This record gives sequence, C-alpha cells and structure tokens, in this order.
Amino acid sequence: MSFFSGKRVTVVGLGESGLAATRVLLSEGASVLVSEESELRDVAGRAAAAEDAGADVRAGGHAPGHLNDADLVVVSPGVPESAEVILWANARNIPIWSELELGARLARCPYVAVTGTNGKTTTTRLIAEAMRRDGLDAIACGNVGYPFSLAAMEGHEALAVEASSFQLRFHETLHPKVSVLLNVAEDHTDWHGSPEAYVAAKRRIYVRQEEDDVHVGNRDDEAGSEISRDAPCRVVWFTSGPPVVGEAGYEDAELVWRDSMGGHALGRPFSGSPAHRANAAAAAAAALSFGVGAQAVGAAVRETAPPPHRGETVAEVEGVSFVDDSKATNPHAALSTIRGFRDAVLICGGRSKGIDLRPMAEAIPHLGAVVLIGEAARDLERVFAGRIPTHRAGSIEDAVQLAAGLAGPGKAVVLAPGCSSWDMFKDYAERGERFARAARALGDERVPRG
Repeated sequence: MSFFSGKRVTVVGLGESGLAATRVLLSEGASVLVSEESELRDVAGRAAAAEDAGADVRAGGHAPGHLNDADLVVVSPGVPESAEVILWANARNIPIWSELELGARLARCPYVAVTGTNGKTTTTRLIAEAMRRDGLDAIACGNVGYPFSLAAMEGHEALAVEASSFQLRFHETLHPKVSVLLNVAEDHTDWHGSPEAYVAAKRRIYVRQEEDDVHVGNRDDEAGSEISRDAPCRVVWFTSGPPVVGEAGYEDAELVWRDSMGGHALGRPFSGSPAHRANAAAAAAAALSFGVGAQAVGAAVRETAPPPHRGETVAEVEGVSFVDDSKATNPHAALSTIRGFRDAVLICGGRSKGIDLRPMAEAIPHLGAVVLIGEAARDLERVFAGRIPTHRAGSIEDAVQLAAGLAGPGKAVVLAPGCSSWDMFKDYAERGERFARAARALGDERVPRG
C-alpha cells in the first residue's frame, strides 16, 4: 500500500509543480484539496485538469479552512515560507513538503541532485545527456521544467534533478547518490527572509547523504566551497583552472578529469563562456562520480549547447554583437558573463528580489556604458554613478536602440540584468526574446533599401 493512501493532502499553489503534485498524490491514493491564491479565471486550465483528476480546487485566495483535517501540506516553489497559509500549517503542526519531497519518496532509481545560485539547469541537462549517451534511460527533471515527482513514477534507470532553494527548504528525505553545489551568492532574499536562510536551504542538498555517496563542490567559489567541505560524504571538486588528482578542470581550453591513473581528456565544451566552462566541469565531475563512462561524458560536454538566454550571441549589426544573458537574474550571474568582455554596453535592471546590487560595480572595468531598465534602475544608477556613463530606458526595445548607439564596431551590447524580469515581463525568457527581436530588427532597419 502506498504511503499516501488515505491521506488528506492540501496542495498550496496550482502552478506546474502544484498540478504535478496533485496528480501524483491522487494516483497514490490520497485525497487532495488545492488552495490557490489567484482567481479561478487566471488558472482555469490547470484547475480543470486538477478537478478532472479528482481534486477539490479552491481558488481566489488561501483560507484557514483549506487546511482542515489535512495530514500533509505540499507547497509550490512560488509560495514563500512567510506566507500566511504556511504559518497556519506550522501553527497546526501539519508537515510541510515541497514537490521535491514527493519525488524523493517515490524515486526507485539513483539520482544526481544539482543546486546553486547559477548554472543549475545547464548542469542538470548536461548530466542527463551524459547518462543517456552511456546507455541509461535517464531524464533531467525537477526545477529544470519537468517535475521530479512525475519522473520518479516513470521507471527510469537514473535521474538528474535540479533542486531550487525553495524546494530544498521543505524536503525531508532527498538522498542523491551524487549531490552538486555549483556556487552560492546572495539571491531570493525576498523569499527566504535573509541571506543566511538562503544559504541554509542550499546546504540541505546533502543533508541525507551518507559515507558511500559523493558531493561535488566548486573549488573556485569561496562561499560554496565552505559549505561543500561540511558534506557528510566524499567531496569531489571542479575548477575552471588546472585540476589536481580527483578533480575536473581545464588545461588550456580542454576539460580534463584527473585521477590516480592519469585521468581522461574530455575535450572542449560546446561554449567557451566562463559560466558554461564551469557548468561543464561540474557536470563532468558529477557524471563520472555517478559511474558514467568518460567517453559519454566527453561527448555530452562537447556536443550539448547551453539552453537559451545564457550568454548566446543573438545578432550582429554593423560590427556590434548583441549577447542575451537574460537568465542572469542576480549580480553573481551577470558578473560571470560580463567579465568576458571589454568596453561592452551593459543593459541591466529589473526587480531586485531584495538583494544587494552593489556587487554590480565589479563590472565597471569591463564596460563602456550602462543602460538601465525596470524597478531597480534608480538603485543601479547609484551603483554606477560618477564611475561610468549611465542611461535609462523605458522598455527593452528602447534600451537596445540606445545601447546600439553607444557601442562601437567590435564591441558588444550585453543583456545581463542582474535582476529578475517580473516587473516588466512574464519571465526571463520573454525578456531575452524581446531583446533578440529588437536587436535583429535593428539590423533590418539598417539594410539599404533599393
């Protein structure tokens, strides 16, 4: 009999994660009430799907009565622990899980779990690709876009699981064979309440690991490596520099794995950007520690492109390159991209998520000018004021036009916002797509007409 059979569960939030949790719980014999803050008309499609599966959907705001008789609360990642509905659950001593915990409870195959402030999706996909190239039935899941709980029920031989800090905060039994902490920088303070709480959530990636497991840490990241050293299992390191025995790293542009037998040359990653090189080294260390063959790992890192909006050049107009790193939603991510340029024009700004934006000043030696957008424009103007020319734009299209005029031939316009997109866009993907369209349209406008 399933652990969930006969249990009464309240699912808080009806996004993709909440709908997946609802379907999984119902299939496991639980009765499910879904509590959704948005109005029914705004979630009509997902509400209908949940009701068709057998759930009781209550939209239009959370209420204490939605927790009546609940044995368990499953919370969606978008719902912060400070939310009133979570406080109600705590006051009633009702266990609170993330959808990640459902996956952990249901998984019957070994898995790699990946977390970090930046690079999670790219690294998770690279690990899954290496697994598949080694003949395993494996997929990437979790925060990468396909829920862990659904993947756990599908009978795969291995999984690569992206785990966000939101999901890690409410897990109890997540036990990866290999865990990965890519890096740690201040982010999501608005959700966690403090930088310390955010770090504590990241640390939970390895809390259930044991002596026979492996944790992969970043030797180059001071904050992350401090956390990784406390792992209760063997720690394997990756680096963007030359590796020592037991590490993945680089000799010139080649990714290599060093072990007591000499190691393996894995080749050049698909992208040479600093961020992607680090992600590829992490993925290699994790996949090899999991038991994937070196040939499959090398093929995966050489031939797998990073997902969109992560530093790709989307247009070139009159010698100016336009680079889309819309996924750089915090200063740490933005800086990792900007350091690869000289005299670039940076487009940045958005919603700050309550984090300190002053580290963006570290980009100044690599910039010729800055164009500011969104809610954080005033705060970022103070960061750069008097040190580099700054300009404001009311839209991403205006920002592209303005930045193009500031950049010269051989230079780059870089969208690396350092902030979230939610003040002006549906998500970072929409922001990146509109940036790319505006850049390409600029090229069309400059084509002579006959």
